[in-house]
Amino acid sequence: MIEVVRVEAAADPSIRALVERYGAQLEECTAAENLPGSYWGESEAGLRANILYVRADTPLHSLLHELSHFVCMTQVRRAGLDRDAGGDDAEECAVCYLQILLADEIPGFGRARMCGDMDAWGYTFRLGDARAWFEKDAADACSWLRHNGVTDENDRPTFRTRP
Repeated sequence: MIEVVRVEAAADPSIRALVERYGAQLEECTAAENLPGSYWGESEAGLRANILYVRADTPLHSLLHELSHFVCMTQVRRAGLDRDAGGDDAEECAVCYLQILLADEIPGFGRARMCGDMDAWGYTFRLGDARAWFEKDAADACSWLRHNGVTDENDRPTFRTRP
């Protein structure tokens, strides 16, 4: 099993820039702190309203997954968000697809590594792994993202949140 990429002691400036591009804030917590808004606890990223909480030991895939939830939820849900992003299965698929796209915005990370980290962490997909799902089975996620203005007609991020 591979060791997943973590945020580390100081988040790469590209991570903070990406989070801020969507109108969210990155809050780096100390190792001794529990992460506010974390659905799973432990080192998993937390989300409250527009603040994304991480520690040095937070997996980068978790940070991008929670950011993708922030992007994909409605403005009403975003305003009252504390821990549970909610949403339906279609939205969850869109979140997973978007986190893979956003991995390309982090120098040295990218979608191939993101897929490997998702597999190592235990994400499950019908085709067996994240890359196969992303490349061959995610048409519904792509359609959802385009329909909600999160990606363009070429499946590239628009860097806008869902209204």
